[in-house]
Amino acid sequence: MHILGISAFYHDSAACLVTDGRIVSAAQEERFTRKKHDHSFPVQAITFCLEHNGLTARDLDLVTFYDKPLLKFERILETYLAYAPRGFSSFIKAIPLWIKQKIWIRDLIRSELGYNGKILFPEHHESHAAAAFFPSPFPEAAFLTVDGVGEWTTSSYGVGRGNEVTILADIQFPHSLGLLYSAFTYYTGFRVNSGEYKVMGLAPYGEPKYKDLIFDKLLDVREDGSFVMNMEYFNYCAGLTMTNDKFNDLFGGPPRRPESALTQKEMDLARSVQEVTEEVILRMARHIHRETGQKYLCLAGGVALNCVANGKLLRSGIFDDLWIQPAAGDAGGALGAALHAWYQYAGNPRTADGFHDAQRGSYLGPEFSDTDLSAYLDKNEIPYRKIPADKIPETVADLIAGEKVVGWFQGRMEFGPRALGARSIIGDARSPKMQEVMNLKIKFRESFRPFAPSVLAERVTDYFDLDRGSPYMLLVAAVRQDRRIPMTEEQAKLFGLDKLHIPRSDIPAITHVDYSARVQTVHQETNPLYHALLSAFDKKYGCGVIINTSFNVRGEPIVCSPADAYRCFMRTNMDYLMLGNCLLDKTDQKPLTDDADWRQEFALD
Repeated sequence: MHILGISAFYHDSAACLVTDGRIVSAAQEERFTRKKHDHSFPVQAITFCLEHNGLTARDLDLVTFYDKPLLKFERILETYLAYAPRGFSSFIKAIPLWIKQKIWIRDLIRSELGYNGKILFPEHHESHAAAAFFPSPFPEAAFLTVDGVGEWTTSSYGVGRGNEVTILADIQFPHSLGLLYSAFTYYTGFRVNSGEYKVMGLAPYGEPKYKDLIFDKLLDVREDGSFVMNMEYFNYCAGLTMTNDKFNDLFGGPPRRPESALTQKEMDLARSVQEVTEEVILRMARHIHRETGQKYLCLAGGVALNCVANGKLLRSGIFDDLWIQPAAGDAGGALGAALHAWYQYAGNPRTADGFHDAQRGSYLGPEFSDTDLSAYLDKNEIPYRKIPADKIPETVADLIAGEKVVGWFQGRMEFGPRALGARSIIGDARSPKMQEVMNLKIKFRESFRPFAPSVLAERVTDYFDLDRGSPYMLLVAAVRQDRRIPMTEEQAKLFGLDKLHIPRSDIPAITHVDYSARVQTVHQETNPLYHALLSAFDKKYGCGVIINTSFNVRGEPIVCSPADAYRCFMRTNMDYLMLGNCLLDKTDQKPLTDDADWRQEFALD
């Protein structure tokens, strides 16, 4: 039985194929179109899912879309009517798209796929709940879904048992923890729906000076974690911005202009909204535990990508363990919709052993054989040398130890926003200069942003205060005390970005200013080659940790194809590219000219 799940038209469109209950393929549309957070109908992601498994649309038994378009359209109309005549300019921009396309999803799916079978439409947060629970290792667990907004729901909780998820309660629009965080993302000068990671990374540089003000003026939170927002300060219901003049007056001025210098104010705002978010999540979790009595909690929705909050939730001990959907945002809605159809609609049994999840490392995207990769390089006359398979780990370990930055392109592409050792840029975590070098010369992004470590799963407790796996880089943990470098009195007095250049541990490149790290544990059973690389680095250089950041530059999606990887390699100051078994040295390459010449010469289209 083949089930295709689709998400589209908000952000991060994606497709997922489930065959006989097994997640066989999944990918975001952005990876193919090269448009970051592409929200268009995922034609290329669908094509990949089908072709990778030797199928056509005629082979599909069910297609399922991740929300109910008519219910979402109802919410949009009711919201505009409630705020009329305010919001007319926003209304006339949004409604034509809905009338022409977004409410006709059934017809669009049939025409795009040539498919005439059954199409299902679970609710948005049902898809999130299914994505949270069904791939988890737990036979039974509570779930919490938190995002911006689906149809009406912005947060929900419930229980998953066997092959069913049941939502017990929700919070509805316009009251939204995700939109509150996005409002501060907008106000601090970052892009909504993509800059939230930056706010989270900026928070440790600040102090929670505005936390009480947020609770006093913007957010009335009850003991159970439910809340009401004061909509007098927000503009997202009817306008084209997230916040309004009243919000500006409350926080002492207009939003920061994008790309302008960051000030202590933005850092303090980031810290404040981060701590508010954490407190709300913890209150929700305590209430869910009281109401359900469950030992385990599964998370999905965009707010579940807040790995700092996730780490605090784990350390709180409210639940014995967490499982967080790697593609927690709307992309994962495609996966959840497909699993919801397999289990809840079709009634198929589910087994879970309590230890192993069904996502298998989330390596669900396209892959390229060594033959394909060398053929691409030969065709385009790109210099390289082949490395025997058993020599790849030690060869790359030596390059990293020499403070070289290496593009790592191996196996199936990751599904979700994190690079997990398939499409990664890697470096030496022991190097004090590597964090700044990789931010400014490789990623072309803000210097304050931290890098994540990949660590051997069996050695995680040697480096971090974490006693379990974190295979999807969705938990923040502290660097162990015995690895930290104490600050001097002068260093302790520093504020803001002045904190950036102080080495804080013996793995400084991945240690954030608050001694934390967003940890990815690498497991031999899900990524044997990447595990072998870390093992070789550990054996030869005595360190089981390396830097792992996504293989892309700022503003672009993670690379998907060898052509994407080569272009990114050549447009940055990366030193080497390990493309399958082909090693490329930057010093051997012919310089690129401009993008037009590049596209013509290498025939990327």
